[in-house]
This record gives sequence, structure tokens and C-alpha cells, in this order.
Amino acid sequence: MISIRVPARVCFFGDHQDYLGLPVIAGTINRYITLNALPIREPEFQLLLPNIGQSRVIPLKHRKTKVPPKDYLLSAMVVLESEGFEFKGGYQIEISGNIPVNAGLSSSSALTVAWIRFLIAVQNQRIDIDDVKIGHWAYQAEVGFFDGPGGLMDQYTIAQQGLLFIDTKFGKTERLKGHLGTLVVAESGISKETLEVLQNARTFQEKAVEQVKMQYPDFEIQNSTPADYSKYLTFVPEDCRAHWYAAIHNYDITIKAKGLLLNKNRDTSKLGELMNAHQRILENQIGNTPKEMVDMMIAARNAGALGAKTIGSGGGGCMVAMVSDISKEAVISAFIKNGARDAYEVELTYPRE
Repeated sequence: MISIRVPARVCFFGDHQDYLGLPVIAGTINRYITLNALPIREPEFQLLLPNIGQSRVIPLKHRKTKVPPKDYLLSAMVVLESEGFEFKGGYQIEISGNIPVNAGLSSSSALTVAWIRFLIAVQNQRIDIDDVKIGHWAYQAEVGFFDGPGGLMDQYTIAQQGLLFIDTKFGKTERLKGHLGTLVVAESGISKETLEVLQNARTFQEKAVEQVKMQYPDFEIQNSTPADYSKYLTFVPEDCRAHWYAAIHNYDITIKAKGLLLNKNRDTSKLGELMNAHQRILENQIGNTPKEMVDMMIAARNAGALGAKTIGSGGGGCMVAMVSDISKEAVISAFIKNGARDAYEVELTYPRE
């Protein structure tokens, strides 16, 4: 049997920054997609999806070349075939998990990474592929193949695992050693609006940066400081100014958070303040947080959470809160009493040494 387990992803700092080539801080948590596969005689992949009560067959011969939108299983196969991979032996594959779907924890990227690891494992010869390459292929399968609006954070984080600072401009990662305290994830029960929120945020932020560069060709967002928001504001169209603010200040918050997480300092209060500042920008400038979720996070902070924010592109989905062992249960209770479908403690996961 081939058995693969791949974790969920939480973005802690830098939401809506990776498509600008700006860094993010993200980590993997102990919620998983699990793939188990057994060889069969038939030249096909027989997929069983018990969580959603569905099944699917992917023939290995005479497979349709046209890939439907969001069919990341087929797009991943095409991406790997372009790299010289071949798929000949059939398998019965069961895929299950406990990652909430359409909730900001990157269940689709976890599935794509698990699928690519499976496709590598079924090759006739053993092939050693590093995690960075797997993340890159997953990004190509989900975003590049379909010319989507997302960045590479989800795939790179899930493939490499741990707490990472990701330079999205160059696709480089740096492992962070800092402490985020005890973590609680809350499921709002509100479905995300991923593509619409992503597309709007990307369009307005890119337009803002483009207008500034038209006046100052040497301007690079990667070298910006908070003072640049006011310095270049007059060159930014009115409808892009909120997103211009978000681009500049979220970058500053992410860099400050990295500074705190480069060492093993266990004082999480400043990180909590930065998380709350990041969330205020997501609410007020990006506009990605429904009022119901805002109220849930206010209740969580009042119950003792040091910081709380939405996860993923927004418009719904999950939230993460930094708590202490003392406040953990009160924060979980506050989320649920204020409308969350579920809330629970999670832990960061790390790659095997």
C-alpha cells in the first residue's frame, strides 16, 4: 500500500501579499488529507472519496486531454507528464481527511500535494524529488495551469511543512523558530468567496503599484516602508487607495512579525498585536471579513485571545486565534457561543528530519 498524509495550512501574516511578490508567514497544522492506494489490474485510477460520498475513475489510456476548470487531479497529471512522468499501473485510491472544505485551510492544495506525492510514488523507478519542487508543481497544477489569481503560499507551505517565511518573489523559504503560543482554529460556517475576493484584491493592489511605478519607475514594493503610503498616495487612483494602504502596511507587519519569530522568544503578546493589526487591514481595507466573523473574533479577544484573524482569502471560512493555555477553553467557548460551527486547538506540524 502507498500511504500519504498531508497537512492543512494557516497563513499567520501576509494575506493577499504573495501575488505582489511580497513575503508571507505561514505554517502547517495537524489537520490532514490522507491518501491510501493499492495496485489493481485495471489501467486506471479508481478514486473513493468517503467524506463526500463520491467516487471517480481516471483512465490511464485514452484520457481526455482537455482539463475541466479546477480539476487539479488531471492538471497535476499533465504537469508531471510534461516533466517526463508516465502513468501505467492502476490503483484503487481512497482519499479522506479532516480539513474543512472551502474554509481557508487549503484543503484543495493539501489534496493536490498529496496527489502529486502519490504520482511520484507510482513511478517504476524510485525518484527523489525535494519538497520545494513538489510545492512548485502543485502551484503549477492549481494556479499556473488555469491562469488563476492566487499565489504560491499554499502549495509551498504544505509541501515543505513547518513555520515558514516565504519570499514569494523568488520562491525561497526560511524556517522560523519563534513561538506562536497555543493556537485555536474556529470554523465560521460561512462559505468562502475565494476567487472573487482574490481577484478584486489582486486587481486593485496591482493597479495601485502600477500607477506608482508609472511616475517612479525605480519604485519596488519589496523595498517599501509605511512612509511610502502617504508619499505616493496622490498617484494612486481613488478606488485603489484602500488596497494601496493594505499592500504597504501588511508588508510592514509581516516583516515585523518575522523579526519576532527569528528567535525562540516565547513572548507572544507583540505577535498577537501584529495579528490584530493585520486583521484590521483585512477587514477595513481589503474588505474580506463578514460582520459575523468580526463579531466572533471580538468575542474571542474579549475572552483572552492575544490575536485573531481570518484564514485564507476571506469572505468566510475559518479563523485562527493565538491564546494561552489559561484562556484556551474560554476562547473556544466564545467562538461557538457567537456563531462558529466549531472551534478547537491545533498544533503546528513539522517535516520529518
